Amino acid sequence: MKEIEKRVRAWLLSLVLVTCLGLTGCVTGVSGLQKYADNIKGYQFLYPNGWVPVEVQGASEGVDVVFRDIIERSENLSLIVSDIPEGKTLESLGTPTEVGYRFLKQTNSTAPQGRTTEFLRAGSYEVDAKPYYILEYAVELPDAQQRHNIATVAVNRGKLYTFNLSAAEERWENVKEQFEASAKSFSVY
Repeated sequence: MKEIEKRVRAWLLSLVLVTCLGLTGCVTGVSGLQKYADNIKGYQFLYPNGWVPVEVQGASEGVDVVFRDIIERSENLSLIVSDIPEGKTLESLGTPTEVGYRFLKQTNSTAPQGRTTEFLRAGSYEVDAKPYYILEYAVELPDAQQRHNIATVAVNRGKLYTFNLSAAEERWENVKEQFEASAKSFSVY
């Protein structure tokens, strides 16, 4: 009987160990993010701890929410919601690269003199059978400040959602993993 007890204990210990290791593997490795959700407008995302919502006076049309870091005040995120024709899908707007270049062209045509934007990369992924595009840009402001932006683009219920995070280029490597996790956390429902 004692031999059976030992085997059962060993088996249970192995099961607990495997379960713990398996659950540890599910962790993304990115910490320091908290959830924001607007259940009325149907979107949610994760944003860095230490960031606060801000009211932007004279914000562009469609700006729905803006957050910024309370210490690194130039690090921010924004969500712009625009109307698109009913029935349009993200794919019908073009591939990730086409949408990225169209956004770049629009940004450069309306940007203040001396501001330039360079398209770096585009990608796509799906969450719950909904497509999302990820776009990455380098921005040079008129004062020669270099910035790095990453954006998630989605379409839902006749709306185009552009979720953008921005940091100074010299800080990009420090925040890259967290910003990418935040960008990929954006979802519409």
